[in-house]
Amino acid sequence: MNQLSSKNWMFIKQRLTPYLFLLPALVILGLTVFWPALQAFYLSFTSYDDLAQPPQWIGLANFFQLWKDAVFWKTLENTFLYLVGVVPILVIAPLGLAILVNQKLRGMNWFRSAYYTPVVISMVVAGIAWKWLYAENGLLNQFLKTLGIFPEGIPWLTSPAKLFGIVPISLASVMAVTVWKGLGYYMVIYLAGLQSIPADIYEAAAIDGSDGIRKHLDITIPLMKPYLALVAVISAISATKVFEEVYIMTQGGPLSSSKTIVYYLYEQAFNNLEISYACTIGLVLFLIILGLSILRLLINQQGSDNITI
Repeated sequence: MNQLSSKNWMFIKQRLTPYLFLLPALVILGLTVFWPALQAFYLSFTSYDDLAQPPQWIGLANFFQLWKDAVFWKTLENTFLYLVGVVPILVIAPLGLAILVNQKLRGMNWFRSAYYTPVVISMVVAGIAWKWLYAENGLLNQFLKTLGIFPEGIPWLTSPAKLFGIVPISLASVMAVTVWKGLGYYMVIYLAGLQSIPADIYEAAAIDGSDGIRKHLDITIPLMKPYLALVAVISAISATKVFEEVYIMTQGGPLSSSKTIVYYLYEQAFNNLEISYACTIGLVLFLIILGLSILRLLINQQGSDNITI
């Protein structure tokens, strides 16, 4: 009996030991992430306009208000345009860069560092620098005036007009900064995948006549599909949560043409002090990101066997 109890104790000890190591992190996450998230979920069903008074339960009233909110639908449209405009570029262009810098040529380490430099630059610094470039008398407009293409320049950040009738110029200008900063990050992910592909496969393909660009169509892209899917989901989640670029460069203007859903949440919470309404917007954003995260987990699970070659 004592021996059986001793075995049970050892079994319980083995089971509990990992959770004891995780306990400090779980406590911190519980206090800083999970509990505030539960509070935000509760507040989305209340009216909390007067911070000096306790929140009043109003049920689904905030969601009905959100349904009728034209600005919310505008920000949702802008966020969708951000996804469509940024994600395909961040999926395709970094793969081309990764293939380029994966060549065994002199000076490639320097090129890798150059392409990755924007990633380590603070978004605040990058946003301010690009705002200067986009200014009325900035470098880009001066260059265009010199060429005589646009003598009056382009209102990059101050025009609600739509480029090709689809994307506002201000939103497209912010998208360019996101792409510029993300290229190097996703390039490194692809580079890790490319270096895991054995050279023997390319040599065998060359014997069969698959060389040059064709070898990438026949070998590289099929074997990189798990990485392509991973980058697509990660960049989609990042594009959905975009905030710093908008806050620094346009403040959501002009006429909400560059306002995204996260910036609208921030505006309602900290500018208008509509805490409950902001929590409702946050709940909708959470559901969107949750769907993308589940998609990412499914892709990782299905592609985990294909990543290791």
